[in-house]
Amino acid sequence: METGQTVTPIPLWNIVVISAIAAGIQFGWALQLSLLTPYVQTLGVPHVWAAFIWLCGPISGLVVQPIVGYSSDRCTSRIGRRRPFIAAGACFVAIAVCMIGFAKDIGHRSGDSLQNPTKPRAVAIFVTGFWILDVANNMLQGPCRAFLADLSSNDHKRMRIANAWFSFFMAVGNVFGYAAGSFSDLHKLLPFTQTTACDVYCANLKTCFIIDIVFLLSITITAITTVKETPITRKEAGDEEDNEGRSSGRAFFGELVMAFKTLKRPMWVLLLVTSLNWMAWFPFLLYDTDWMGAEVYGGKVKGSASQQKLYDEGVRAGALGLMINSIVLAFASLGLEPVSRLIGGVKNMWGGVNLILAASLAATVWVTKVAEAWRSEHGPQILTPPPTSIKTSALALFGLLGIPLAVTFSIPFALASIYCSEEGGGQGLSLGVLNLSIVIPQMIISVISGPVDAAFGGGNLPAFVLGSILAAISALLAIFALPNPKTQLSLNSTGMAGAH
Repeated sequence: METGQTVTPIPLWNIVVISAIAAGIQFGWALQLSLLTPYVQTLGVPHVWAAFIWLCGPISGLVVQPIVGYSSDRCTSRIGRRRPFIAAGACFVAIAVCMIGFAKDIGHRSGDSLQNPTKPRAVAIFVTGFWILDVANNMLQGPCRAFLADLSSNDHKRMRIANAWFSFFMAVGNVFGYAAGSFSDLHKLLPFTQTTACDVYCANLKTCFIIDIVFLLSITITAITTVKETPITRKEAGDEEDNEGRSSGRAFFGELVMAFKTLKRPMWVLLLVTSLNWMAWFPFLLYDTDWMGAEVYGGKVKGSASQQKLYDEGVRAGALGLMINSIVLAFASLGLEPVSRLIGGVKNMWGGVNLILAASLAATVWVTKVAEAWRSEHGPQILTPPPTSIKTSALALFGLLGIPLAVTFSIPFALASIYCSEEGGGQGLSLGVLNLSIVIPQMIISVISGPVDAAFGGGNLPAFVLGSILAAISALLAIFALPNPKTQLSLNSTGMAGAH
């Protein structure tokens, strides 16, 4: 499309419908966080297997998103280049969730003994399903965000709005997922889920996942049938180069290396700020409920029965905190665009909320010390929850952190799309490259957080303090080093016709 030609903008409802897929994705993620850890224990999964299982998310994000992003940039399907990957990802999610939910039943029918605490066949099915699920989720997220960038077609404001809606629906999915996981009688809606091998807890999990399948597939089918794409030609996809003898695998890795070689300064700064931002977030995302159970409530995972009960109460309070966090996240996501205009742009907003993140993580030390002082005042053997003032302070931190989380889920992706559109690169590959700056820090923090905590006396606070420092550094870099996107003179002349 030639510059200066005015076209009718893509309707906002197209962006909203595609963004709604995030609710289905995040519904499943919330169920994983709230239900799968106890479920794994009922299968008798050894500790080494558990560590292997939870590595799946970062590893699949490291490998799958760049490959899927590159492939979707070059897909010449008649139905479009993003929609085939979105449809395939949703189908694989459905398959994986069925494998996880029915792992005990399939294992039992395959020969697992009900009396044996370890159920090897069920474990094998569960692990396979879990890895497929994380791979499928990454297949969904990358093309969805790239599709949103396509729909925005170089309109920077639309890109920011699209990613804000994506963040909003992530919050909606979190609320649904945590709410579904909190109901202990949900299995009564589907009585067939409770079987000889699958007790009430297992039946609840199975019911939640069946609801997730219906929810995700309904949203995905609605989205890909109502929002159309214009297919690209083989020439537009650059397939002539591959036809000259390069395999698609070599082409991908060549493109990935070239993408890093040709990155401009704005994108490098964005990757650095994003990496530091996620290194700040990850300790809290890993240990938030454990912090509530151990530091705030003073319980112990392997203590006496009373200490374990106190820890469980703290974990449940942490789950309430996550629900509050998700509600704040939803409202904050819808307010990003007007607030960013008031404070001078998205870079100032990102820097400002990272300062909120730094202060909130630092405040976990204050809440912990107040809780410890209260327990010391009432005697070291007290095994009751802390007073309302301490619990309210802790829950307030969960809620406050919903504001920077809304920015973390939207602004980096919007900026990556904007910088990419300015340089003429592929949206899918650029978002895959951005994802590397998210998953690699997660791996680093997973490795160093334990030794850091141990070196400073154990507990979660050392990792939280490290996160606070990194958040402050990322805030300063966002404000002073991250360049503002180029100003668009006319939003109507930028070609708002990426899809029909």
